Amino acid sequence: MIRKPIDLTARDARVCWHPYTQHGIEPEPLPIVRAKGAHLHLLDGRVLIDGISSWWSCLHGHADPILIEAMQRQARELDHVLFAGATHEPAVGLAEELLAAAPGNLSRVFYSDNGSTAVEVALKMVLLAWVHAGEAQRRVFIALEGSYHGDTFGAMSVGDPDPFFESLAPLFFDAKRIPPEPAALDAAIDELGERAAGVILEPLVQGAAGMRTYDPGFLRHARAACDARDLFLIADEVLTGFGRTGTLFACEQAGIEPDLMCLAKGLTGGILPLAATLATERVYEAFLYHRRSRFFPHGHTWTANPIGCAVARASLRLAQEGDLPRRFEAIGAQLEERLHGVTRRPGVTELRRIGGICALELEVPGDDRAGYLSDLAPRLRAAAIERGAFLRPLGNVLYAMPPACISESDLDRLADVMAHLVERR
Repeated sequence: MIRKPIDLTARDARVCWHPYTQHGIEPEPLPIVRAKGAHLHLLDGRVLIDGISSWWSCLHGHADPILIEAMQRQARELDHVLFAGATHEPAVGLAEELLAAAPGNLSRVFYSDNGSTAVEVALKMVLLAWVHAGEAQRRVFIALEGSYHGDTFGAMSVGDPDPFFESLAPLFFDAKRIPPEPAALDAAIDELGERAAGVILEPLVQGAAGMRTYDPGFLRHARAACDARDLFLIADEVLTGFGRTGTLFACEQAGIEPDLMCLAKGLTGGILPLAATLATERVYEAFLYHRRSRFFPHGHTWTANPIGCAVARASLRLAQEGDLPRRFEAIGAQLEERLHGVTRRPGVTELRRIGGICALELEVPGDDRAGYLSDLAPRLRAAAIERGAFLRPLGNVLYAMPPACISESDLDRLADVMAHLVERR
């Protein structure tokens, strides 16, 4: 049966359930028919600037020809094979290249399929490593207030329940949340004592919390504190990896080496679902034993999918050869310069910038609440679309994180849209 494309949103309304969407009140989804570079093409002919890299994943730009070619070439050769008891060049080559690029002594790569599962893998590795060491009581992680690490139960447990997961909290395991302050971390470690398993954090910038940034000095303190107590440090670089903060990985800005590092989103340049958890040899060796029962009990059908790995290798090469961190730094600097004047206007409380991420925190009117559930967000999103930009504010935080291919003229347009939203909100 041939369906008319004009029926797309109506068909969607009958069968689809969208993420982080209140279908009772939100407008129809945008019917996207094509994406190229920094642009999204709609069914009605409108073209929008993708100002948030399609949920922070589109690294180089949509439909990058080098990534598309890598995907097609690999699909013709080996589309998929299980990774339990088998291996292939794309997975091995990508692991070698990720470990060579990553900070510190990370020596093993465990593949999964999204950021939540990359975090889930890291948490399981740490907890089971303590079990195998005879310290099963070490099962409490220290995390940051406002943190977001994903939507699976382990990731939710170390994230902040407010505002997403409070109703699910009875099923979470214990975690201790603190502000990114050295004294708070020391106090938490002292309080937990022999129950502490490790520390998990989003390095330098907390995405879902409103692109909230903190000083690299806290990362250095966290590394030193974990070393002093022999605790594991997990760096969730799902958002911050591959140049977004001005270095290939955010940990580099603090000069620290995590014990585990979680990667996803930009890993394949935003084209295919793939994630990786990088671990040190100490973590890996905790599972080596003469009985099968001690293997790491985690896996996915699509673990190390060859097509995803091939595209990720091409994306990493593009990031390194094109000096993507420097490019994102230039993008962020241009946005910051254009938006600097907006900070003098009433209702703007702060302009934050790190690498290619620029965020304006806005006061909320009347009885509206600040934070992710602010009623300001859907109004700003709709107004941005009317002016030709796709932005998805985090409550009362209006931010931009465009792909690396965006032109200077589109950057200026994006800044103009953000300034207009501030004035007209």
